[in-house]
Amino acid sequence: MVHLALHLLVPLTIALTLFRSAWLLSFGILMLGMLIDVDHLLATPVYDAGRCSIGFHPLHGLVPIGLYLALLAHEKTRLLGLGLCIHIALDAIDCQLTSGVWISG
Repeated sequence: MVHLALHLLVPLTIALTLFRSAWLLSFGILMLGMLIDVDHLLATPVYDAGRCSIGFHPLHGLVPIGLYLALLAHEKTRLLGLGLCIHIALDAIDCQLTSGVWISG
């Protein structure tokens, strides 16, 4: 439950701190990074508390993560890239805390 709350609170904190004048738009774009969890629908079961998302789900793989990092390089895609990278970082931390790994293997 804490993990899910962080997926909301971290982007909100960043939007309020770094993008104060346009925090709501920034928050909305950062939250688009949470949409990559749609790939969980391809797994059986859809949710498994002990499963590490990184490296298991297609949109949580190393190639997509490289693309998310590349989005940070361009000003027009930076916020979306940041939202995606925040999502991946939170999932990786969750993997480490629950399974002792950074990536599913």
